[in-house]
Amino acid sequence: MRVPWISWLLLFLYQFCMAIAQDEAIRLPKEVEACNGIFLQYTFDSRQKEYPRLKNVTAQSWAFKSQLILVNTGTTELKSWQALIGFQHDEILVSVDGATVLNGDSFPMKVEKNGTRFTGYPQADMKTAIDTAGDLTQMSAKVKIKGTMFGVNLGGNVMPKNIKLENEGFKCPKATTKAKSMHACCTKDPKYKKKKKTTLKFFPRQKADLSIIYDVIQAYKGNYQAQVTIENHHPLGRLDHWNLTFEWMRNEFIYDMRGAFTRRKDPSECLYSAAGQYYQDFDFSKVMNCQKKPIISDLPPTMKDDEKVGKLPYCCRNGSILPKIMNPMKDKSVFQMNVFKLPPDLNRTAINPPQNWKIEGFVNPHYKCGQPVRIDPTETPDPSGLEATVTAIATYQVACNITKPKPKTAQCCVSFSAYYAESVVPCNTCACGCEDENTAKCDEDAAALRLPAEALLVPFANRTIKARAWAKIKHFDLPKKLPCPDNCPVSLNWHVDSDYKTGWTARVTLFNWNRRPFEDWFMAVRMKRAFVGFENVYSFNGTKLPKVNKTIFMQGLPGLNYLVGLTNGSKQGEPPVPGKQQSVISFLKKKTPRIRVARGDGFPSRVVFNGEECALPKRLPRRSCGSRGSPIGLFWASLVAFFMFIMS
Repeated sequence: MRVPWISWLLLFLYQFCMAIAQDEAIRLPKEVEACNGIFLQYTFDSRQKEYPRLKNVTAQSWAFKSQLILVNTGTTELKSWQALIGFQHDEILVSVDGATVLNGDSFPMKVEKNGTRFTGYPQADMKTAIDTAGDLTQMSAKVKIKGTMFGVNLGGNVMPKNIKLENEGFKCPKATTKAKSMHACCTKDPKYKKKKKTTLKFFPRQKADLSIIYDVIQAYKGNYQAQVTIENHHPLGRLDHWNLTFEWMRNEFIYDMRGAFTRRKDPSECLYSAAGQYYQDFDFSKVMNCQKKPIISDLPPTMKDDEKVGKLPYCCRNGSILPKIMNPMKDKSVFQMNVFKLPPDLNRTAINPPQNWKIEGFVNPHYKCGQPVRIDPTETPDPSGLEATVTAIATYQVACNITKPKPKTAQCCVSFSAYYAESVVPCNTCACGCEDENTAKCDEDAAALRLPAEALLVPFANRTIKARAWAKIKHFDLPKKLPCPDNCPVSLNWHVDSDYKTGWTARVTLFNWNRRPFEDWFMAVRMKRAFVGFENVYSFNGTKLPKVNKTIFMQGLPGLNYLVGLTNGSKQGEPPVPGKQQSVISFLKKKTPRIRVARGDGFPSRVVFNGEECALPKRLPRRSCGSRGSPIGLFWASLVAFFMFIMS
């Protein structure tokens, strides 16, 4: 009997597809047989030289592909697995399939110095062979990684430093490397004491400076209702006029919102998108937003009681989130959105939270946010008043932490002055950036010029004449190209006002060079040696924060916590006048007998305004010719105090 050729073709295609499926399946090495715990294997698959082609080996970039395999060979299920890969070649990750980067940024993503942590996504748990009859798809995870590496020549070591499991209760030996593969067997730590509360089904909630909780509170076939809670956990963290953005990964779109709004509403974007192609008879004029990366902002207080978009706790505060020390009722923002889905996710359980979250405000800290991680569902009291608990359908957490601003990226800066010095040491050149400056006319790398005290009262554009005149009087060297301005919307002056036998005082002045005012402002200063001697702040509220590294927290008194914006001069042609507030701070020497005020102990080592870390001068004020207490020194102290007084 002859077999038709079509049968042979079908048989060939079947064998070909099975070969592809086997290639995609996890291939276990022989070392896994000796592991009784969690087996990890990192394999470097390939790399290819990228453009530009350089002779410098350390600068040459290579595109690489690798994979990480985890297998549960133990007797207990592993929940929310975490693994660390110790990359060491300045890698930049371009894509990750089968996991998400914990505390990572959006792709392309530069790896962290101490290694990059991965967690399972969408499959976060690994069951045992006992519970699955040896089904590898349920008891293992496979992560495909693509990225760029630097500084490794042909034949060089392309492997990471180490790989290990990061879950609590496990200990991992140093990974064994063979050629382009490394493996480790992580076993249970017999000394680990399991916590009493073991009800966690998903990943535990992370500690973060700012936590964004994404709760799915209602789920339907083609859409779901999500509630987003932004909560501040840092004593010096804060947001004003926050803008939140993220990226939809499955063509979702926002139908409507409560408690917030999107910055752009364009029905045409919906009509010509994948959503418009699928929902043919949908009225997109009522849709809030169809952007892949929407920008979301808080509603103003005037819409708090609006029946359609308001009536939601912790909403409608114009984007203000304060530290708990200022107001525990204003440390969070909440909004809800109705999210529509597209095929193939048209079922109740197909929920994919948006990725690549970013949040920023006006003169606020720089927050770096990780990817959303599935955590135990949020539990809230029943709104009807019954003694019952309402549990979210699914909950994801985005952990955001404050990062120190890079040079020339701050949003506020500090100047130093003292009663014993004639000149003020101003903010650093380009402390807040020089993107809009014509560097042909000013030097963005030159040191800031010393100034007379009265120069702090005028904008930088009006300080040139004063700086030139002061340099001529004091015989300072004046470069041909003057330094560029600091370009900071907020500046602070720290002036050491006096130094006597039993104590000393300082005077702090805030300047707002923006037209926009600051409501409920705060500032914090770190005083390394003077902290224990802090006595009082006279025009502000002052609080010691011993748990925040010797920091003194200051805010405006009730009714005086409003820092006005920049206003025009009283007469035509006069420079604009900044908003300003001022206070004296006193310290006692009883607990700090060896303090050296003039040698640096009287100046803060860190200054924070509204959560934003300010740029500090690189040098201290120089002592004038007159000694402490001399008529010359007292003259300059009186002059500085006079200028500070007229500013208040």
